[in-house]
Amino acid sequence: MMTRNSLISSTAALFVALSPMAVLPAAAQSSIALETVTEGLSYPWSVAFLPEGGYLVTERDGLLKHVSAEGDQSVVPGTPEVFAQGQGGLLDVVLSPAFETDRTIFMSFSQGSPEGAGTSLFRATLAEDGDGYRLQDGTTIFRANNRAYGGRHFGSRLAFAPDGSLFMTLGDRGDGPRSQDASDHTGSVLRLTRDGEPVAGNPFEGEAGHKPEIWSIGHRNPQSAAINPATGVLWTVEHGARGGDEINIPEAGKNYGWPVISYGRHYSGGKIGEGTEKAGMEQPIHYWDPSIAPSGMAFVTSELYPDWQGDLLVGALRGRHLSKLDLDGEKIVSEVQLLGDLDARIRDVRQAPDGYLYVLTDSDDGQLIRLVP
Repeated sequence: MMTRNSLISSTAALFVALSPMAVLPAAAQSSIALETVTEGLSYPWSVAFLPEGGYLVTERDGLLKHVSAEGDQSVVPGTPEVFAQGQGGLLDVVLSPAFETDRTIFMSFSQGSPEGAGTSLFRATLAEDGDGYRLQDGTTIFRANNRAYGGRHFGSRLAFAPDGSLFMTLGDRGDGPRSQDASDHTGSVLRLTRDGEPVAGNPFEGEAGHKPEIWSIGHRNPQSAAINPATGVLWTVEHGARGGDEINIPEAGKNYGWPVISYGRHYSGGKIGEGTEKAGMEQPIHYWDPSIAPSGMAFVTSELYPDWQGDLLVGALRGRHLSKLDLDGEKIVSEVQLLGDLDARIRDVRQAPDGYLYVLTDSDDGQLIRLVP
């Protein structure tokens, strides 16, 4: 099923400069081939890379797919029952840091209940099953209390920190004021153990009326999370409303402002909250206006892309591109848009252990695409 597109020149169709950020010099713009590993995926959400080769891909309607190195797809049975409505469904998938010995995977998903749907965390063992795989010993290890009706703003990305703790991002479920309540998981970043318990030393540990799982609050709908390999620190990207998509570096116990402060506006055009800043609330390191609807992010460390090393990649749904941000420490100094001619909603972007970069396109005929320098 694997197909390879012709080379696309980044100095022409691949790159479009964003104003007012600086434009990359021509020397930093190289040609990329887009190699379609597989297609026909139903609204894929996340991809993980198996050490023996091949891929695990979540589909929003609740299926986990194994994709072979040759691009053949098979269903991996044993996934949890999901609430597949709107933005809800089977969401992120990550491998345990010790996957080669414990064969454990973690998936976030929207889970229904009589009180409404919320974001939950599922853990299982990936076992071989003939020519394919199945999940065994699957269990839901954490259920957030961000319950609400409807299919809006579940988050949710997962990222393992260097100490083995697991960060999980949760959306505001379309009810922004709940993001300011530390007794509510809604609109927060959590730090959990691999058993779904709060990590000892979390910032709200022991505080009455606060959830001990919470790491930071005041988020809208973070659909991107990754550990910066240069620092070992979590970075997130979250959807704004009409403008105001943000890149944040969530710190323990900090409040990132939603919906009290924002660089966006309501979809009606009305003002959000009290403005763009307030004492006790953190500023993003970068924001987009107009919104690109970000989802998925990856730091580039691979030697296969020497011009991109140290850069941050962020997928854009509404923007239908891959945003490449040039970093100077924690400062973004320039930004360009990649893959604009693909004209696809980019749901996820990942760097594989072999150094290649991959993107997932978000549609009922979604593709897993390798970027080949």
